[in-house]
Amino acid sequence: MARGIRIVGAGAGADATPPPSTAAKMWSGRLGSSTSRRVEEYTIGIAVDRRLYAEDLDTSLAHLHMLRSVGLVSAPDARTIETGLREIRREFDRNEFVIEPGDEDIHAAIERRLFGIAGEVAGRLHTGRSRNDQVATDLRLYLREHVRRLVLAVADLETALISVAEQNRGVAMPGMTHLQHAQPVLFAHHLLAHVHALARDVDRMRDWDKRAAVSPLGSGALAGSSLPLDPAAVAAELGFDRPAANSIDAVSDRDFVAEFLFAAALLGVHLSRIGEEVILWATPEFGWVRLDDAWSTGSSIMPQKKNPDIAELARGKSGRLIGNLTGLLATLKGLPLAYDRDLQEDKEPVFDTVEQLIMLLPAVTGMIATLGIDGERLAAAAPAGFALATDVAEWLVCRGVAFREAHEISGSFVSYCEQRGLDLPELTDDQLAEVDPQLTPEVRGVLSVEAALRARSSVGGTAPARVAEQSAQLIDTVHAQVAWANAKPGS
Repeated sequence: MARGIRIVGAGAGADATPPPSTAAKMWSGRLGSSTSRRVEEYTIGIAVDRRLYAEDLDTSLAHLHMLRSVGLVSAPDARTIETGLREIRREFDRNEFVIEPGDEDIHAAIERRLFGIAGEVAGRLHTGRSRNDQVATDLRLYLREHVRRLVLAVADLETALISVAEQNRGVAMPGMTHLQHAQPVLFAHHLLAHVHALARDVDRMRDWDKRAAVSPLGSGALAGSSLPLDPAAVAAELGFDRPAANSIDAVSDRDFVAEFLFAAALLGVHLSRIGEEVILWATPEFGWVRLDDAWSTGSSIMPQKKNPDIAELARGKSGRLIGNLTGLLATLKGLPLAYDRDLQEDKEPVFDTVEQLIMLLPAVTGMIATLGIDGERLAAAAPAGFALATDVAEWLVCRGVAFREAHEISGSFVSYCEQRGLDLPELTDDQLAEVDPQLTPEVRGVLSVEAALRARSSVGGTAPARVAEQSAQLIDTVHAQVAWANAKPGS
């Protein structure tokens, strides 16, 4: 159950001054008979959208202030309504707000309670407003707030990865392609690659926020209003950059939801990739990292087990986040303008995605921050699998050999060693010449992990100096992310 809400059976918690009919809907004047219970059960949305109560109260207050400023609600009536709205917020905060069986959605529930507190004057609040523009605004507010919470959680994970990288700055490891040994890299370089991916996730969320900072309030059901509303004032009070430019688009647009779900799904994919590597690295076959006991689980039957459940759930939940995105896109693909009840289905994937990431990110952060790193085992594995062969080819290129020829010579070098059970640095001078006369004894100068690392000094490379630059730049990036997330929207 959502915080601040209680649900009761019919008749409980009745208001002192209900709307014209306790069972009346906002639209009951048009229909000649009461709605079938089966229709109500099928269409009711409050079980999901009750999470928007804080945003609905915020939009209601901003709308009320605008109505008062343009003269559509008198100052005394506005004070009465605002007192009621603030009392409703206190009820939510004290977990005393009661959801009645007839409440169709969170908007209807709050309006019903406002009638109970403020009386008939409560009916003035809905002047110039539809639930269509109301819910679109609420959802934008919810996502803009929670994107900032997610950015802070991502920044914590980035900080943990950078910290582990800094603590193991000089440790080498096998760089891999196709999960096969390729070239030696610094372990820190590998960890920072994950940070760069997460930083792009934050960039997408911040860029998303620019497009989401548009207020639909004032659009009404779809056509705007004949009343002298001031949508720009409402937008400013709620921290939006501007009101919507087209009222039909404003109430039907769910691009901001789909785009958020895409950014979140891609974040989930990046978390899954981190999880997959931790799972592999923690196996006895790799043995590169050790999971902390506090961030692992055990087996109900095998007492020796230490299971990477956090990493596995990171991998598993990525499918759930992708599913939330594709489900919404399928819902949106055939909708005509403007509002359609199908859009009620936009909230569950949003709430689920937000809630899953808010749980998952701190767990992955804790797992990473407490990893034990076996630097000796990593370093020992770094040159394995003839990982220095590329350095041999590039050494030949520096001596005027065409790369294709150098590649062939280096490949022959590897084949020669493999057939004799030797590693590249173990060949004698005569054996080097037997492979190819151009492999002089000087080639041994590149046949070490340290030399290979130092040589990769191009921009973004794995040379220690370059990795140190990356780390410093990423620390600055994370600080900027945190500053953005802590700033109030519209400030």
